[in-house]
This record gives sequence, structure tokens and C-alpha cells, in this order.
Amino acid sequence: MSFLSNGVAVVTGAGSGIGRALAQQLAAAGSALALADIDEAGLLETARSLEKKSALVTTHVLDVADEDGVRSFAEDVAGRHGRVTLLINNAGVALHGNFEEVSLDDFRLLMNINFWGTVYGVKFFLPLLRREKRAQIVNISSVFGMVAPAGQCAYAASKFAVRGFTEALRHELDGGNVCVSCVHPAGFERR
Repeated sequence: MSFLSNGVAVVTGAGSGIGRALAQQLAAAGSALALADIDEAGLLETARSLEKKSALVTTHVLDVADEDGVRSFAEDVAGRHGRVTLLINNAGVALHGNFEEVSLDDFRLLMNINFWGTVYGVKFFLPLLRREKRAQIVNISSVFGMVAPAGQCAYAASKFAVRGFTEALRHELDGGNVCVSCVHPAGFERR
């Protein structure tokens, strides 16, 4: 059995986009899934797209910026799945606007979701991941976690923070059973 076919994957931001695509790929590989999103309708649509899969799929309405909510989510996943082998911190939001145009409240909201949501996910799922022979954390950053264009101060700051956090965490966990990766997807335009 492969790592994925015998595993339990947690995916945040699973209600659409990259999160939904990841859920579909993981389900196709045979993973059991704990899917989370703040958008309940999108989350249920993702789950429906997986109905033909045999592994357990649970859905969890969650705001990753809510520390207590993420703690409860980890406890719920532990209770319902018994284990976690893969954590994908994917939930995130974008915000376009020059620094002077973006309110501090909007900047704070974006950092709470994109950065703190990732930190909370790692904090509360790491103890479960450490119980496994082999486990993986994947934090989704962005190409804007590597370059910072004008009009993206808040978003780039949050994604650079995810990248820095992930790189330091990777060094801290090096040599153990939990591997750590940071992914930097780039936007694209459909034609």
C-alpha cells in the first residue's frame, strides 16, 4: 500500500479551487479525507464529487483564523479518523490594493487566515502526525511568497510569512518522521 492509499489527509480550503482538486486527487489515490472550509455549500459540493470513493470522507465547516475552532477540528478529526498522515494547509484569501488603500482590519483579516490559519493547523495537527511512522505537512504559499508585486502588500506579506514559517519548521523537524513542504502556486489566465 502506498502512503496515500493507507493515509488520512486533512485539507483546508477544500470547498473550491486548489483544495477541491487536492481532495479529488487524494480520494482517487485512496486516502481517507477530513475536508474543511468556511464555505459549507462549496465544501458539500466537493464531498459530493467524491461520493464514489470508498475511504471515509468527513466535512468540517471551519474558519481557520479561529484558534479554538482549529483546535476543535483537530480533536474531531482524531475522534472520527483516529489518525492523520497528511496535513495540507491550503485555506487562504487574496486581497488586491495598494498599501494605502487597504484598511488595517482587512490586512489583519488576511494575515489571520493565510498565516495564522497555517500556524494553527500545524500546532494542533502536529501531535497526531508525530504518532505516524511517516507523515507530511504541506503549507500552500504562493508565487507571491517569493516575489512581491505592487498592489499585493498584504497578500505577499502573508505568503512570505507562510514560506518563512515553513522553512524554519522544516529545519526543526528534519530527521524525524514528519516531512515539511511549502508549495508556491502561480496564478494563470485562461484563454
